[in-house]
Amino acid sequence: MRTDFSSSAALKTLWPLSNPQAWAMRLARLAREALIAEAELSPKPGLVDRRSAGAHKDLSLAIMRRSALVIEPYLCEMALISIGSYPSQRMRERLAATGRDAERAMLAATGGSNSHKGAIWILGLLVSAAAMHVEGAPKASEIATLAKEISSFADLAAPRLVSHGDLVAKRYGGAGARGEALGGFPHVVDIGLPVLGAKRARGATEHVARLDTLLSIMASLDDTCLLYRGGQGALLTAKAGAAAVERAGGSGTEIGRQKLFHLDQRLLELGVSPGGCGDLLAATLFLDAVERRQNEVQADQSGSEDQDGAD
Repeated sequence: MRTDFSSSAALKTLWPLSNPQAWAMRLARLAREALIAEAELSPKPGLVDRRSAGAHKDLSLAIMRRSALVIEPYLCEMALISIGSYPSQRMRERLAATGRDAERAMLAATGGSNSHKGAIWILGLLVSAAAMHVEGAPKASEIATLAKEISSFADLAAPRLVSHGDLVAKRYGGAGARGEALGGFPHVVDIGLPVLGAKRARGATEHVARLDTLLSIMASLDDTCLLYRGGQGALLTAKAGAAAVERAGGSGTEIGRQKLFHLDQRLLELGVSPGGCGDLLAATLFLDAVERRQNEVQADQSGSEDQDGAD
Protein backbone atom coordinates (compact mmCIF):
# COMPACT_ATOMS: atom_id res chain seq x y z
CA MET A 1 0.00 0.00 0.00
CA ARG A 2 1.35 3.42 -0.93
CA THR A 3 1.78 6.22 1.57
CA ASP A 4 -1.20 8.52 2.13
CA PHE A 5 -0.14 12.11 1.47
CA SER A 6 -3.51 13.63 2.40
CA SER A 7 -2.14 14.88 5.73
CA SER A 8 1.16 16.66 6.32
CA ALA A 9 1.08 16.21 10.11
CA ALA A 10 3.69 13.47 9.99
CA LEU A 11 6.03 15.79 8.10
CA LYS A 12 6.25 18.51 10.74
CA THR A 13 8.74 16.81 13.06
CA LEU A 14 12.11 18.44 13.63
CA TRP A 15 15.36 17.32 12.02
CA PRO A 16 16.99 14.87 12.39
CA LEU A 17 14.38 12.18 11.93
CA SER A 18 14.45 8.80 13.63
CA ASN A 19 11.16 7.62 12.09
CA PRO A 20 11.95 5.92 8.75
CA GLN A 21 8.44 6.37 7.37
CA ALA A 22 8.45 10.07 8.17
CA TRP A 23 11.94 10.45 6.70
CA ALA A 24 10.85 8.77 3.45
CA MET A 25 7.74 10.93 3.24
CA ARG A 26 9.75 14.08 3.90
CA LEU A 27 12.27 13.30 1.17
CA ALA A 28 9.53 12.52 -1.35
CA ARG A 29 7.72 15.73 -0.45
CA LEU A 30 10.88 17.80 -0.84
CA ALA A 31 11.48 16.21 -4.24
CA ARG A 32 7.92 16.98 -5.35
CA GLU A 33 8.23 20.56 -4.13
CA ALA A 34 11.55 20.93 -5.96
CA LEU A 35 9.94 19.76 -9.21
CA ILE A 36 7.06 22.20 -8.84
CA ALA A 37 9.38 25.06 -7.85
CA GLU A 38 11.45 24.41 -10.98
CA ALA A 39 8.35 24.33 -13.18
CA GLU A 40 6.96 27.56 -11.73
CA LEU A 41 10.23 29.49 -11.95
CA SER A 42 9.81 32.22 -14.58
CA PRO A 43 10.97 33.30 -17.09
CA LYS A 44 12.90 30.20 -18.17
CA PRO A 45 14.24 29.95 -21.74
CA GLY A 46 12.33 27.35 -23.75
CA LEU A 47 10.91 25.63 -20.68
CA VAL A 48 7.42 25.38 -19.21
CA ASP A 49 6.86 28.17 -16.69
CA ARG A 50 4.14 30.52 -15.44
CA ARG A 51 4.05 32.34 -18.78
CA SER A 52 3.60 29.47 -21.23
CA ALA A 53 4.45 25.92 -22.22
CA GLY A 54 7.74 27.09 -23.72
CA ALA A 55 8.79 25.02 -26.71
CA HIS A 56 6.46 22.17 -25.71
CA LYS A 57 3.16 21.45 -27.44
CA ASP A 58 2.01 18.70 -25.08
CA LEU A 59 2.85 20.21 -21.69
CA SER A 60 1.63 23.01 -19.44
CA LEU A 61 2.33 24.22 -15.93
CA ALA A 62 -0.82 22.46 -14.73
CA ILE A 63 0.41 19.17 -16.24
CA MET A 64 3.85 19.59 -14.67
CA ARG A 65 2.30 20.18 -11.26
CA ARG A 66 0.01 17.17 -11.64
CA SER A 67 2.90 15.00 -12.78
CA ALA A 68 5.00 15.93 -9.73
CA LEU A 69 2.14 15.04 -7.40
CA VAL A 70 1.57 11.69 -9.12
CA ILE A 71 5.19 10.54 -8.87
CA GLU A 72 5.63 11.61 -5.23
CA PRO A 73 4.39 8.30 -3.74
CA TYR A 74 6.81 6.36 -5.95
CA LEU A 75 9.70 8.50 -4.73
CA CYS A 76 8.57 7.72 -1.19
CA GLU A 77 8.61 4.02 -2.05
CA MET A 78 12.17 4.38 -3.39
CA ALA A 79 13.18 6.00 -0.12
CA LEU A 80 11.61 3.19 1.91
CA ILE A 81 13.43 0.61 -0.22
CA SER A 82 16.72 2.33 0.57
CA ILE A 83 16.42 2.99 4.30
CA GLY A 84 18.65 0.59 6.21
CA SER A 85 20.16 -0.66 2.99
CA TYR A 86 23.24 0.03 0.89
CA PRO A 87 23.93 0.19 -2.87
CA SER A 88 23.56 -3.25 -4.41
CA GLN A 89 22.33 -4.98 -7.53
CA ARG A 90 19.13 -6.08 -5.83
CA MET A 91 18.35 -2.59 -4.56
CA ARG A 92 19.09 -1.12 -8.00
CA GLU A 93 16.60 -3.49 -9.63
CA ARG A 94 13.92 -2.71 -7.04
CA LEU A 95 14.42 1.01 -7.58
CA ALA A 96 14.29 0.55 -11.36
CA ALA A 97 11.01 -1.38 -11.12
CA THR A 98 9.50 1.38 -8.95
CA GLY A 99 10.81 3.98 -11.39
CA ARG A 100 9.06 2.24 -14.30
CA ASP A 101 5.84 2.19 -12.25
CA ALA A 102 6.30 5.93 -11.71
CA GLU A 103 6.77 6.50 -15.44
CA ARG A 104 3.55 4.61 -16.22
CA ALA A 105 1.66 6.66 -13.61
CA MET A 106 3.15 9.85 -15.03
CA LEU A 107 2.10 9.00 -18.58
CA ALA A 108 -1.41 8.08 -17.41
CA ALA A 109 -1.75 11.38 -15.53
CA THR A 110 -0.43 13.51 -18.39
CA GLY A 111 -2.23 11.84 -21.27
CA GLY A 112 1.00 10.36 -22.59
CA SER A 113 3.25 13.41 -22.24
CA ASN A 114 6.80 12.93 -20.96
CA SER A 115 6.81 15.53 -18.22
CA HIS A 116 9.30 14.04 -15.76
CA LYS A 117 10.95 10.88 -17.09
CA GLY A 118 14.45 12.24 -16.60
CA ALA A 119 13.53 13.68 -13.22
CA ILE A 120 12.24 10.31 -12.02
CA TRP A 121 15.67 8.83 -12.74
CA ILE A 122 17.64 11.73 -11.24
CA LEU A 123 15.53 12.42 -8.16
CA GLY A 124 14.85 8.73 -7.65
CA LEU A 125 18.58 8.13 -7.24
CA LEU A 126 19.07 11.17 -5.00
CA VAL A 127 16.06 10.39 -2.81
CA SER A 128 17.27 6.81 -2.49
CA ALA A 129 20.77 7.92 -1.52
CA ALA A 130 19.50 10.53 0.94
CA ALA A 131 17.19 7.98 2.55
CA MET A 132 20.19 5.93 3.69
CA HIS A 133 21.03 8.76 6.13
CA VAL A 134 17.94 8.33 8.29
CA GLU A 135 19.52 9.93 11.39
CA GLY A 136 20.16 13.34 9.89
CA ALA A 137 20.94 15.58 6.95
CA PRO A 138 24.03 14.48 5.03
CA LYS A 139 26.10 16.71 2.79
CA ALA A 140 24.95 17.00 -0.81
CA SER A 141 28.27 15.59 -2.01
CA GLU A 142 27.76 12.49 0.15
CA ILE A 143 24.30 11.94 -1.30
CA ALA A 144 25.61 12.38 -4.84
CA THR A 145 28.41 9.89 -4.21
CA LEU A 146 25.95 7.27 -2.96
CA ALA A 147 23.68 7.95 -5.93
CA LYS A 148 26.67 7.42 -8.22
CA GLU A 149 27.29 4.06 -6.58
CA ILE A 150 23.65 3.01 -6.99
CA SER A 151 23.65 3.99 -10.66
CA SER A 152 26.76 1.93 -11.32
CA PHE A 153 24.68 -1.25 -11.06
CA ALA A 154 22.95 -2.26 -14.29
CA ASP A 155 19.17 -2.51 -14.61
CA LEU A 156 19.14 -6.18 -15.58
CA ALA A 157 15.35 -6.30 -15.78
CA ALA A 158 15.24 -3.96 -18.79
CA PRO A 159 18.47 -4.31 -20.78
CA ARG A 160 16.85 -3.38 -24.11
CA LEU A 161 15.33 -0.06 -23.08
CA VAL A 162 16.89 2.82 -25.01
CA SER A 163 16.19 6.41 -24.00
CA HIS A 164 16.53 9.59 -26.01
CA GLY A 165 19.64 10.27 -23.97
CA ASP A 166 21.11 6.93 -25.04
CA LEU A 167 20.49 7.75 -28.70
CA VAL A 168 22.06 11.17 -28.33
CA ALA A 169 25.03 9.76 -26.42
CA LYS A 170 25.67 7.33 -29.26
CA ARG A 171 25.42 10.03 -31.94
CA TYR A 172 27.04 13.02 -30.24
CA GLY A 173 28.91 11.56 -27.29
CA GLY A 174 26.83 13.41 -24.70
CA ALA A 175 26.73 11.83 -21.25
CA GLY A 176 22.99 12.24 -20.66
CA ALA A 177 21.22 11.64 -17.35
CA ARG A 178 22.93 8.29 -16.85
CA GLY A 179 26.34 9.83 -17.40
CA GLU A 180 25.50 12.66 -15.00
CA ALA A 181 24.63 10.11 -12.31
CA LEU A 182 27.70 7.98 -13.00
CA GLY A 183 29.81 11.11 -12.64
CA GLY A 184 28.33 11.94 -9.24
CA PHE A 185 26.09 14.75 -10.51
CA PRO A 186 28.85 17.29 -11.22
CA HIS A 187 26.44 19.89 -12.63
CA VAL A 188 24.57 19.84 -9.34
CA VAL A 189 27.42 19.48 -6.83
CA ASP A 190 30.07 21.55 -8.62
CA ILE A 191 27.89 24.14 -10.38
CA GLY A 192 24.28 24.27 -9.22
CA LEU A 193 24.75 24.30 -5.46
CA PRO A 194 27.80 26.63 -5.41
CA VAL A 195 26.09 29.17 -7.69
CA LEU A 196 22.85 29.04 -5.69
CA GLY A 197 24.74 29.61 -2.43
CA ALA A 198 26.92 32.36 -3.87
CA LYS A 199 23.97 34.28 -5.30
CA ARG A 200 22.16 34.14 -1.97
CA ALA A 201 25.29 35.30 -0.14
CA ARG A 202 25.54 38.31 -2.44
CA GLY A 203 21.97 39.35 -1.61
CA ALA A 204 20.15 38.12 -4.70
CA THR A 205 16.49 37.31 -4.32
CA GLU A 206 15.70 33.60 -4.28
CA HIS A 207 14.01 34.02 -7.65
CA VAL A 208 17.13 35.50 -9.25
CA ALA A 209 19.40 33.00 -7.50
CA ARG A 210 17.44 30.10 -8.97
CA LEU A 211 17.32 31.57 -12.47
CA ASP A 212 21.05 32.24 -12.41
CA THR A 213 21.66 28.70 -11.15
CA LEU A 214 19.67 27.32 -14.08
CA LEU A 215 21.66 29.47 -16.51
CA SER A 216 24.97 28.35 -15.01
CA ILE A 217 23.97 24.73 -15.49
CA MET A 218 22.78 25.50 -19.03
CA ALA A 219 26.04 27.21 -19.96
CA SER A 220 27.94 24.01 -19.12
CA LEU A 221 25.68 20.99 -19.67
CA ASP A 222 25.57 19.07 -22.93
CA ASP A 223 21.81 18.78 -22.55
CA THR A 224 20.59 15.72 -24.44
CA CYS A 225 17.09 17.20 -24.70
CA LEU A 226 18.54 20.02 -26.81
CA LEU A 227 20.72 17.64 -28.81
CA TYR A 228 17.85 15.26 -29.51
CA ARG A 229 15.50 17.98 -30.78
CA GLY A 230 17.89 20.45 -32.36
CA GLY A 231 21.34 18.90 -32.69
CA GLN A 232 24.63 20.63 -31.98
CA GLY A 233 23.35 23.98 -33.25
CA ALA A 234 20.59 24.16 -30.64
CA LEU A 235 22.97 23.10 -27.88
CA LEU A 236 25.54 25.73 -28.80
CA THR A 237 22.84 28.41 -29.01
CA ALA A 238 21.58 27.56 -25.53
CA LYS A 239 25.03 27.38 -23.96
CA ALA A 240 26.22 30.62 -25.56
CA GLY A 241 23.00 32.43 -24.66
CA ALA A 242 23.15 31.33 -21.03
CA ALA A 243 26.81 32.36 -20.79
CA ALA A 244 25.90 35.77 -22.23
CA VAL A 245 23.37 36.32 -19.46
CA GLU A 246 26.00 35.38 -16.91
CA ARG A 247 28.52 37.83 -18.38
CA ALA A 248 25.89 40.58 -18.21
CA GLY A 249 25.62 40.10 -14.46
CA GLY A 250 22.85 37.53 -14.36
CA SER A 251 19.08 37.63 -14.62
CA GLY A 252 18.83 40.30 -11.93
CA THR A 253 20.34 43.01 -14.13
CA GLU A 254 18.53 44.89 -16.87
CA ILE A 255 20.97 43.80 -19.58
CA GLY A 256 20.99 40.24 -18.25
CA ARG A 257 17.21 40.08 -18.35
CA GLN A 258 17.19 41.38 -21.93
CA LYS A 259 19.66 38.69 -22.95
CA LEU A 260 17.58 36.09 -21.12
CA PHE A 261 14.46 37.02 -23.09
CA HIS A 262 16.50 36.98 -26.31
CA LEU A 263 17.70 33.45 -25.50
CA ASP A 264 14.13 32.40 -24.76
CA GLN A 265 12.99 33.69 -28.14
CA ARG A 266 15.80 31.88 -29.96
CA LEU A 267 14.98 28.55 -28.31
CA LEU A 268 11.30 28.99 -29.10
CA GLU A 269 12.18 29.68 -32.74
CA LEU A 270 14.24 26.49 -32.80
CA GLY A 271 11.48 24.56 -31.04
CA VAL A 272 13.82 23.19 -28.36
CA SER A 273 13.80 23.09 -24.59
CA PRO A 274 16.68 22.44 -22.12
CA GLY A 275 14.79 19.83 -20.15
CA GLY A 276 17.91 18.23 -18.73
CA CYS A 277 18.94 21.58 -17.23
CA GLY A 278 15.49 21.91 -15.65
CA ASP A 279 15.78 18.45 -14.08
CA LEU A 280 19.20 19.30 -12.65
CA LEU A 281 17.90 22.58 -11.22
CA ALA A 282 15.19 20.57 -9.44
CA ALA A 283 17.89 18.21 -8.16
CA THR A 284 19.88 21.22 -6.94
CA LEU A 285 16.87 22.60 -5.05
CA PHE A 286 16.22 19.18 -3.52
CA LEU A 287 19.78 18.63 -2.30
CA ASP A 288 19.97 22.21 -1.05
CA ALA A 289 16.88 21.66 1.09
CA VAL A 290 18.14 18.34 2.46
CA GLU A 291 21.62 19.64 3.24
CA ARG A 292 20.27 22.79 4.96
CA ARG A 293 17.64 20.77 6.87
CA GLN A 294 14.76 22.71 5.35
CA ASN A 295 11.18 21.67 5.99
CA GLU A 296 10.15 22.67 2.48
CA VAL A 297 11.32 23.87 -0.90
CA GLN A 298 9.64 27.23 -1.15
CA ALA A 299 7.62 28.02 -4.24
CA ASP A 300 8.81 30.65 -6.71
CA GLN A 301 8.01 34.13 -5.38
CA SER A 302 8.61 36.22 -8.50
CA GLY A 303 5.24 37.95 -8.13
CA SER A 304 4.74 38.73 -11.82
CA GLU A 305 1.07 39.29 -12.52
CA ASP A 306 1.29 37.92 -16.07
CA GLN A 307 3.03 34.64 -15.29
CA ASP A 308 0.10 32.30 -14.69
CA GLY A 309 -0.98 31.82 -18.27
CA ALA A 310 0.10 28.18 -18.41
CA ASP A 311 -2.57 27.00 -15.98
